[in-house]
Order: sequence, then C-alpha cells, then structure tokens
Amino acid sequence: MPKHILIVDDSAAVRRALREVLGQQQGWEVSGEAGNGREAIEEVQKAKPDVIVLDLSMPVMNGLETTRELKCRFPSVPVLMYTDFETQYLQQAARSAGVSSIVSKSESTEVLVRNLHALMDLAA
Repeated sequence: MPKHILIVDDSAAVRRALREVLGQQQGWEVSGEAGNGREAIEEVQKAKPDVIVLDLSMPVMNGLETTRELKCRFPSVPVLMYTDFETQYLQQAARSAGVSSIVSKSESTEVLVRNLHALMDLAA
C-alpha cells in the first residue's frame, strides 16, 4: 500500500516540483494539494494523507495556524514544515504548534525525502 502525502504551499510551481520529486519515490503517492491552510484542512479530510508537507508563509492561514488546527483534528498525521524561513524562533514555534520536522527549501530534495522517510517510519 502506498504512503499518501498532502502538499500544502501557496506556490503552484513548488507544489508541481514537490509532486514530481515525491512521486518518484517507491511506495509514495501525492494524494492531494492545497494552496492555503483552509484548503489544507478540507483536503486532509478527502485525501487521508499519511504525512503533510506544509509551507509556513501562506495566505488565509499560515503554516503555524494550519498545523495547530490540523493537530486538533488529525493528531496522528505528522506535519513536515517545508519553508524558506528557518530560525531558532520558528523552530520553537513550529514544534509548539505540532510540527514533527522542519526542512529548509534551500536544502537539497534528498534532505526532504530523508525526513519524510523518517516520519513515515515513525508513523508506521
């Protein structure tokens, strides 16, 4: 059975790139996408993801607000924050909100894939 991933980013180009990279991984399937936090909450109910890849800076609801809401409704689904902004403050705020892992967009996609593997292994 494939592992399902939800991609949440306000950039359609980032979502396309992530879909391509993650879709190449054996046993993974991108089951949904959302362009903001409100759409993400609706999409989780439909897509039933095993893990969520979420941007910080988005319209409607930012990544921290979205994570707090997702963790209230779907506490067992891990959230990986994929962001341009990685500071000590953000790491603390993200962990407090319920983010399981943070990967900077400046890192290679191998780092993202490795972190997603680790989250999926923990959730299994």
